[in-house]
Amino acid sequence: MKQKFGFLTLFLSFTLSLQLNAQNNIQRYLDKLSQDSLFRNSVTAVKVMDSQGNSIATLNPEMPLLTASTMKTITTGLALVVLGEEYRFSTKLGYSGFIDNGTLYGDLYIVGGADPTLASPDSLGMAADSLFGTWKKSLEEAGITRINGHIIADDRYFEHEIVPSSWAWSNLGPYYGSGPSGLSFYENLTDFKLIPGKNIGDDVHIKEIYPAVPGMAYINTLTTGGIHTGRRYNYRTSDISKTGVLRGTISSDYDSTTLTLSNKFPHLSCASEFKSYLDKKGIYSRSEILEASGFNSPELSELTIINETLSKPLKYIVNVTNRISNNFYAETLFKMIGKKVTGTASYDSAAVAAKRVLKEMGVSLNGYTQEDGSGLSRQNYVSPQFFCNFYSAMTLTPVFESFFRSLPYPGQEGTTLENVLKEVNPSKKQAIHAKSGSLSNVRCYAGYVEKKKGNHLYFAILSNNFSAKTSEMQIGIEEFMKELIKY
Repeated sequence: MKQKFGFLTLFLSFTLSLQLNAQNNIQRYLDKLSQDSLFRNSVTAVKVMDSQGNSIATLNPEMPLLTASTMKTITTGLALVVLGEEYRFSTKLGYSGFIDNGTLYGDLYIVGGADPTLASPDSLGMAADSLFGTWKKSLEEAGITRINGHIIADDRYFEHEIVPSSWAWSNLGPYYGSGPSGLSFYENLTDFKLIPGKNIGDDVHIKEIYPAVPGMAYINTLTTGGIHTGRRYNYRTSDISKTGVLRGTISSDYDSTTLTLSNKFPHLSCASEFKSYLDKKGIYSRSEILEASGFNSPELSELTIINETLSKPLKYIVNVTNRISNNFYAETLFKMIGKKVTGTASYDSAAVAAKRVLKEMGVSLNGYTQEDGSGLSRQNYVSPQFFCNFYSAMTLTPVFESFFRSLPYPGQEGTTLENVLKEVNPSKKQAIHAKSGSLSNVRCYAGYVEKKKGNHLYFAILSNNFSAKTSEMQIGIEEFMKELIKY
């Protein structure tokens, strides 16, 4: 009996020694990393915590830093908690007035419910032609073959505030700067098909713009660049004015090229493209597209609803948001948190609602400031300690599995972690489920390391203000992740 007890004691001691050694290896690596010249000339904070709340390794763990896209993990986690993983966005088609002999004597309303996948080019959404075909069928079933009125774009579900005030002006035009709307369409993007000239300095012709924005003016100063110079351009636009300015050069060796940029008037695009579709099918309406917020529009309860289009469940939208780092989806979810909790879908209400929900989850707000949903804002500051506390709290929610599965693993094809830890054995690196984040001079990772028996490590590594190349910083960060796998 004494021999068995002695063996057990020796075995437990040996196991504990291995665990402490692995733990010390992580801490030793962080200590070494902090002395590396690249990281010494940056601000870096790290926390590794186990599922019992024990600290495994730290480096400035309480220091709030810029998060970049790791902020999406907080947004998507809270959205699942608040809305539920089966929540579906709704878009309704309705009319005012009455129908007589096939003619609608009134207006046709497209009533948005903030569905970010409406006519999305992503597989989550229904293609515009299919969507419009469904809506047209609803018109026919209601007996409408002509509209003696306008098509109204109703985006009142969200406050008319398509981007947060903290975003940089240079981020408003690119595709990743598309903000949420009460009536979104085509992920609030615009495709510009361009034809460059044959000679350097020739004008670049805009052949096609989709989707159209009624009344939008485009100032195109693009010129043709030399062979193999690629696409060097910028686009300036906002929701203040229906104006977009394209500047830069397009290489002369392109026969044509398509730029995908931000659309700040997606509700008008939705109504305009639907009108064009109906015109082709012989169902005519007045030519002008109107905004519901522009006059004394009836409320939803006063309309006759003839169609409701539902998105796929939220768990699928969250999955796409985290795997490909979709800013637009994340911003929509952030505002939806505000809408559900406070009744108002503004950025201010979303920030208030997020804090309220976090408190209810038992997560301390120390080290947490959130200004947007995607992490594009440079006014987001979160500490590694907060990330770990939040991830721990998420494991106790009924939506944890959907949240956890939405986080990509290194090497996963088609995700932002596809090229991370390339040389590591796939069976080992797949234990990491995390979100990456990048801004200029910012590189971050945060998430989970899956261990046996359902135990997890929670971790966050945030590096800001470095002067080195991101690729150089990445080497040290990936070495840290290798130590996580070994634990």
